[in-house]
Amino acid sequence: MLNTRIIFSTAVAALLLAAPGAWAQWPEYKVPGAPRLANGKVNMNAPAPKMPDGKPDFTGVWNSVDILGGPAGGPGTKPTFVPPGFGAPCQGPPASAATPDEAKKIYRAGFQNLAVQWPGCLLPYQPWALELRNRRSARNGIDSPDTYCLPLNPVWLWVHPYPRKLIQGTRELVYLGEANSATRDIFFDGRAQPKNGSVQPWWYGYSTAKWEGDTLVVETTGFNDEGWIDENGSPLTSEAHVTERIRRPNYGTLEVLVTVNDPKAYTRPFTLSMNQYLMADDELLEFICAENNTSTKHFTEK
Repeated sequence: MLNTRIIFSTAVAALLLAAPGAWAQWPEYKVPGAPRLANGKVNMNAPAPKMPDGKPDFTGVWNSVDILGGPAGGPGTKPTFVPPGFGAPCQGPPASAATPDEAKKIYRAGFQNLAVQWPGCLLPYQPWALELRNRRSARNGIDSPDTYCLPLNPVWLWVHPYPRKLIQGTRELVYLGEANSATRDIFFDGRAQPKNGSVQPWWYGYSTAKWEGDTLVVETTGFNDEGWIDENGSPLTSEAHVTERIRRPNYGTLEVLVTVNDPKAYTRPFTLSMNQYLMADDELLEFICAENNTSTKHFTEK
């Protein structure tokens, strides 16, 4: 059985077609020890697994939850771990959506436009950042890091339609993104967060974390100025401080709140819900984005 992943950017779709073997995957394998219902399916409402120290174990393959409630493509419930005022997202599909079905897919979790979660349908941009975002969006995202197989910003990684795999150890949480083969290290071993200017800027930044009860609070700084946080081109700069609050209320759900504090690009911090659902008995595909990437010369702005 093939498990196809859907990319909603015209440019990225072209890349995907250019990559040989993009649809191949591991044969289905039932993970031993997973809680199961009588029909053999994983019980998503079972208690979350624990690490030996009693903390929740975030290990698993995850994908983003529809911002309107429930896992994309399946039944679910409204998210409960949400920012203040969440629940009345911007109505109406993005203007770039060609059909209602495409609009619904793009709408999922704000992959194209994070402002679908924000009152007024617009993030609190600084004037220059709004102008840049509008220019990037008008150019059909042909300058997107995703288009050129470059690393994606951690904010965007949570809502990318390709899934991500978390592997939790005793000192760090490793984030493996199927999109562009992303790798992030999130350390909760007590190390200090490096100060901006003291380290080389990175696409993913430098992530440290601590536990607040069963919630892992991740702080990330040290970004470069190249990152986008959605496909419309909302920027993130080297002054950004991103906070992720992650918890696992049950076996099949990962609740994620992401707060972006970037005074260079935005007039105030904003918080978005980026909840995830477990892709049980599944694995990431090998997605080598740059392999045989000969399509970029054909991309257009329309």
